[in-house]
Formats: sequence, structure tokens, C-alpha cells
Amino acid sequence: MNKYIAELVELSNVDKSVDEFNPKIEAIENKMAKEQSKVDSINEQIDEVKKYVDDNNTKIKSYEVQIEELDEQLKSIAKKNKAVTNEKEMKALSMEEELAKEKLTFANEEIERLNKINETKTEMLKELEASLAETKELVEKANQEASKELDVIRKDKEKFYKQREKMVSKMDQKILSFYEKVRKWAGNTAVVPVKKGACYGCYIKINDKTYSEVIRGDEIVTCPHCGRILYLEKEGAEA
Repeated sequence: MNKYIAELVELSNVDKSVDEFNPKIEAIENKMAKEQSKVDSINEQIDEVKKYVDDNNTKIKSYEVQIEELDEQLKSIAKKNKAVTNEKEMKALSMEEELAKEKLTFANEEIERLNKINETKTEMLKELEASLAETKELVEKANQEASKELDVIRKDKEKFYKQREKMVSKMDQKILSFYEKVRKWAGNTAVVPVKKGACYGCYIKINDKTYSEVIRGDEIVTCPHCGRILYLEKEGAEA
């Protein structure tokens, strides 16, 4: 195996090691996001309850205004009753008074009903706020542990990055450029071994001419089927 192929194999292995950290980082970040979603969920519930209570308070104020207006209406009817001169006027005022009283009763009942709902919702709000405080504490602890784990992983990943940078600085830039082009579509299978006469990227047998070139290792050889860079492992070379 010539120097350039050996460098590509080593670089490919380093790139694989770097990429192996990504799922670990993603898993921890997802875990942290999941923990945060617990807090967000409780906050959403709190906002919904507060909005519900605020809407009820707006309705209560509306009914209170209506009650004041109905009280004034009943006072006015009482004054008019004193000045009634015939039965027709008396009946009209009586109907108006009955309707006003019905509205007044309904408004008072609605205020009572809404206040009871608000009492229940206020208790619920207290429970949710207590749950929020407890959840925040648990999430903070979990996130602190996850952050420590994440720092260790990122430091380990950084070591491989530095190793890669050191290798890349010493490599032939044309060969490196070719490798990067293959890696764009092949990912961590850009450089693969030949085993049992087959490319271990596409798993298709290569022809004798290509296999001979890989065995010689004089130059960089690519798979005629998939275009990946091929090399022969030491065990294969000895065999």
C-alpha cells in the first residue's frame, strides 16, 4: 500500500470516528429538548388556565354592568307604576318588570357559577405552579448532567478534529480534493476495502484488472461500479 492510499485510509478512519460522535450529541440534545418540553407543557397549561379565568372575569364584569342597568330599569318601572292610569299600561309595565327580574336572576346566577369555576381554576393554577417549580428543578439537574456529558463528548470529538487537521495539512491537496468529492456522496464509505474480490462499499465483485491494481497498491484505484476508493487490507495482501 503506497503512502497516499495509507493516508486516505487513515483519514477515512478519523472521519468515521468524528462522525460517530454526532449521534451521541444528537441523542443528548434530544433528551435535553424532551426535558424542556415538560416545562413548556406545564407553562402552556398555566397560560390556558389564566386565560380561562381572565375570560370569566370579563364575563363577570359584563354581568355586573348588566345588573346595574337592570336595577336602574326596575327603579324606573317602580316610578312609572305610581303614575299608571289604565290596565293596559299596568300589564305592559308588569311584563317589563318580570323580564328585567328574570334577566337579573340569570345574571346573578351566572356570576355565581363563573366565580365557582374560577375558584376551581385558581386551585388548579396553584397545583400547576407547584408542579412547574418541581419540574424545573428536576429538568435543571438533568440538563446539568447532560451538559457535562456533552462537554466530554465534544472535547473527545475536538481531539479527532485536531488530528484530522494535522493530517490534512500534510496531504497532497489534489488527492485530498478527490477524497472529499467522493465523500460528499459516499459519506464514511468513501474509502473501502476489497474482500473476496468485491468492493465493500457496493458489495459487487470487481474485475481482475482492477483487483490487480488494488493488490499492487501503486496508485489510487476506484471501484468501477460505484466509484469508491479501494484498498486491500493487510490480511488480504498477505493472502
